Formats: sequence, structure tokens, C-alpha cells
Amino acid sequence: MRSERLLTARTINLSLFGCYVYTSSPFPEDTKVSLRISHGGAGFAAFGKVVHFKPNSGMGIAFAEIEPPSQAILEKWLASLRTE
Repeated sequence: MRSERLLTARTINLSLFGCYVYTSSPFPEDTKVSLRISHGGAGFAAFGKVVHFKPNSGMGIAFAEIEPPSQAILEKWLASLRTE
């Protein structure tokens, strides 16, 4: 978060607890990040930490703090996946 390095990437395996971010230049483990995810016109924001990474592949991020409006958006996204 201190470096203010901006990264645009695709996310997968989204859950209540975190996600995986595809990137060829992942951050090292324990790096604190500010994360924003956009989907379907809605936006989600959270603070998190890199819990694992694979060089030239991506990184797993665990959410550490989610604002209540973002929590509701995340829960709505996940609920819509269960009904598909």
C-alpha cells in the first residue's frame, strides 16, 4: 500500500475471505494491499494481505477489512453465483 503501485488484473476464486489475482508480477507474501473489484456496474473495496504467490502466475489475497457496503456487494455477488 505504501508503494501506491497500481495493478489491473483478473480475479478468480472469489469468496467471503479472499480471492486469487492473476498477474505476471505478484507481490511477495505478507504484502498488505488495497483491493478494488468491479463487476456488473458495482464496486467492492477491501484491505487484504498476500497469503501466497506464484511467480508469473498470480497471488492469493486474504481480506483483512471490508467496509459494510462492500460486504453487502460481495455477498450479493456470491449469492448470484449459487443460483446460476
